[in-house]
Amino acid sequence: MTPENLLWCLIGVVLGTVIGMLPGLGATTGVAVLLPLTLSMEPVTALIMLAGIYYGCQYGGTIAAVLIATPGDANAVATVIDGYALARKGQAGKALAIAAIGSFVAAVISLVLLMLIAAPIATFALRFGPAEMLAIMIMGLLTIISFSGDNLAKGLMMAGLGLFLSAVGMSTGFAQARFTFGNIQLLGGIDFVVVMIGVFAIGEVVSQIGTGGVEPITTRMRDMRIKRNDVKQSMPSILRGSGVGFALGTLPGAGSTLAALVAYGVEKQVSPFRRNFGKGAIQGVAAAESANNAANANFIPTLALGIPGGTTTAVLLGAFVMYGVQPGPLLFQSQPSLVWGLLTSFFIGNVILLVLNLPLAPVFAQALRLNYSYLYPLILFFSMIGAFAVGNNLFALTVLFAAGVAGFFLKKYDYPTAPLILGLVLGPMVEKALVQTSSYSNGDLTVLFKEPLALAILLITVVIMVIPNVAKRVGRKPKAAVPVTQ
Repeated sequence: MTPENLLWCLIGVVLGTVIGMLPGLGATTGVAVLLPLTLSMEPVTALIMLAGIYYGCQYGGTIAAVLIATPGDANAVATVIDGYALARKGQAGKALAIAAIGSFVAAVISLVLLMLIAAPIATFALRFGPAEMLAIMIMGLLTIISFSGDNLAKGLMMAGLGLFLSAVGMSTGFAQARFTFGNIQLLGGIDFVVVMIGVFAIGEVVSQIGTGGVEPITTRMRDMRIKRNDVKQSMPSILRGSGVGFALGTLPGAGSTLAALVAYGVEKQVSPFRRNFGKGAIQGVAAAESANNAANANFIPTLALGIPGGTTTAVLLGAFVMYGVQPGPLLFQSQPSLVWGLLTSFFIGNVILLVLNLPLAPVFAQALRLNYSYLYPLILFFSMIGAFAVGNNLFALTVLFAAGVAGFFLKKYDYPTAPLILGLVLGPMVEKALVQTSSYSNGDLTVLFKEPLALAILLITVVIMVIPNVAKRVGRKPKAAVPVTQ
C-alpha cells in the first residue's frame, strides 16, 4: 500500500488499457515490450506494474471488441459476438459497463480463492496429464456449437477451416512441414492474431462500406448507461463465468482464451436468455468477461509450481527469474511479502479499473458517433500496425488483407466468423494434447475413458451440451389439436 506501489499499479493499469485497445498487441506483447522498464525497480513493484498491464490489457481488448468488433486479444473473441451487437443497437456503454462490473466481481472471487486454496489447487493441477488436457480441449472444441448461430453446418464448416489453417507450418512433435507449398514464410504457421484482426476489423470495415454504412450511430447518452435490472439479470452469468474461468485458469497451459470460450458456451446452454445470444445478450458479455478475468487464477501454477498458466504468465515467469525470484512450492514461505503483495495488487488494480472505466463507459461509446469516414481509416491504420507488430514482417500484412477479403465474403454470405478463429486458436492446443496423449498411451486413445479425471471431464461436457436441450424439449407444452373443420 505504499504510494510508490499504488502509483505503478495505476500506471500499469492505464498503459494496459491503452495497449489492449490497439488491435493485435494484447497483454503478452504489452508485458514483453515494457519489461525492460522495470529493471531498476524493486521486484514486488515491478511485478505489480506488469500485473497491472496484464489485466488492464484485458479490459482494453474488451473496449476494442465492443466498439469496432476487433478483439485486442483472442480472449475477447467471445465478447465480440454480443458486445458488438449491443453497440450496433446503441448500447455500447451498457456492454462496457457490465464488462467492467463482471471483471471486478470475477477478480474478487478469484483473488479470495487464490488466497485460500492456491497451494492445494496447484498440487491438484499436477494430476492433469495429457489425457485430461485432451478431454478439456474436446470440451473447448464442442463449445464451437455455441458460436455457430442458427446454422450449425456453417459453423462446423468454419471451425474445420480454422483447424485446417492451424495445421499450416511445422507439425507438433515432428520436424515436418505441412501445407507450406515451399513458402518459407509459412513454416512458422499462420498467426491467429493476424487472421483475427483481418476477419473482424478489415472484414467489418469493407462490409460496412459495401453496404453504405457511412452514417454514425445516433444514440442518447442515457441509453448507454447500465440499469440496475441489467446488473441483476447478469449476476448469475457473472458468477457462472467466474467459476468456469477460475477452474480452467488453474490448469497449466489452458489460459484465459479457453476459459472465456467455454464460459460463453456454457452460458448459452443454461441461461434463460439464451435465445438472445448472438443478437445482443448482455449475459453473453458478462459470462465471457467474468471468465476472462477469473482465469487470472493461472498465476496459481506460475507461483506455486513455476509452470506458466498461459502465454502472458510465461513472460512474467521470465521476469521472476530476471529479478532473482525462483517460483515454486517454497516461494510462499521464502518470499511471502512478494507473493501477497502481488496478489493484493490484483484487487487494488481492479478497483482502479472499475473506478476509471465504469463512469467512462458511455464516453468510450461516443466513439461510435464519429463519422465513419474518419473512423474507418483509423481502424485500418491500427490494424496494420498491430498485424506488423505481431508478425514483424510484411508477409503478415499479406495474411491480414487476405483474411480481410475472406471476412467480407463470410459476412456477405452469412457464415459465422467466430468458429473460424476458435478453430485456429484451439487447433495447436488440441494437436499438442493429442500427440502427447497418443505418445503416453502408445496410440491407445481409449485412455480417455480409462482415466477417471478425463472421463469425468467428458461426462461434464456431455451434460453441459445435452441436458439443457433435453430439458427444453420436455418442458415444451404440446400444442392443442386443431379441429378438421377449421
